Amino acid sequence: AYEAVDHFPNKKIHITNELIHNPEVNDKLEEMNVQFIEKLDEGKKNFETVGEGDVVILPAFGASYEEMDYFDKKNVEIVDTTCPWVSKVWNTVDKHQKSGLTSIIHGKYGHEETIATVSFCEDYICVKNMKEAEMVADYIINGGDKEAFLKYFEKAISKGFDPDTMLDKLGLANQTTMYKKETRAIGQMFQKTMMKKFGPVNAKEHYMEFDTICDATQERQDAVDELVENSKEYGLDFILVIGGWDSSNTAHLLEIPEMAGVRSFHINRAECIGADNTITHRTVKGEIVTEPFVLDMSKEIVMGVTSGASTPDAAVQDSLSSIFLLKKVYDEKAAAETKEEEAKEE
Repeated sequence: AYEAVDHFPNKKIHITNELIHNPEVNDKLEEMNVQFIEKLDEGKKNFETVGEGDVVILPAFGASYEEMDYFDKKNVEIVDTTCPWVSKVWNTVDKHQKSGLTSIIHGKYGHEETIATVSFCEDYICVKNMKEAEMVADYIINGGDKEAFLKYFEKAISKGFDPDTMLDKLGLANQTTMYKKETRAIGQMFQKTMMKKFGPVNAKEHYMEFDTICDATQERQDAVDELVENSKEYGLDFILVIGGWDSSNTAHLLEIPEMAGVRSFHINRAECIGADNTITHRTVKGEIVTEPFVLDMSKEIVMGVTSGASTPDAAVQDSLSSIFLLKKVYDEKAAAETKEEEAKEE
């Protein structure tokens, strides 16, 4: 995206959404005069500002089929920064559709990536967690109140979705930034559901899945799992998670220590760490709160640090520098006070 600005110095450049969920990166694009296309109600966008000959950047989350079709018909230059793992998901749901399967997408229906993914599906239903997946599995086995089912999933299903006919053959895909262990658990549950309904021999004709969690997300989740499992051995004071507050994969990194009862914080930039030893962070419920940070400054601080898949290294380094400076200031003040007390005693 930065190179596009350098490459097209005399053209108006637009981007269809945030490039990634990181405020510093998106702020820099705004400073470079990249125009963020206005969002309207119900996920629509105002493309009236895009003129012929302009440049349009597609973000890492991709763009919907309708958006790409619109730009294909318009005389614009396209800079496609779609993550390869997102493209892999699109290929997966395309296989589902060609095989006559309904795509079950483990993801958040309002997330940019999932919006783009479902645009490639004829029949789909999105489940954001195991609870919703269990609701679908229960309907497959036992049926139920169709009207209530459709009401609950009304924003997460394809037009004309019929749970009585469209849940017999399923293909699982996922938003690439979801919690890997939950996606696997959901997959195993649907596999068992289809075996129960159609028998172990015929189940494979009714269910298909591919692993589409991105490598960078998997590696971070595995690393945080290890930190949590060994938190007492390491003597961790807390785990710091750095990444955009709108970042799905970063939010899932926070959930791992939170579920294990390990003190943890999700910040989106170094400025969240205050000089007064407070920290402004996003909770797992999505609330932005400020509270005391390091509880015992007199001892060595032992912390675990991770970051979202698209968090720049500089954001991590700046956050660590803020903590080191906080500790340094405290130690210097404590040393000065000790020296002053010793002088008084003499």
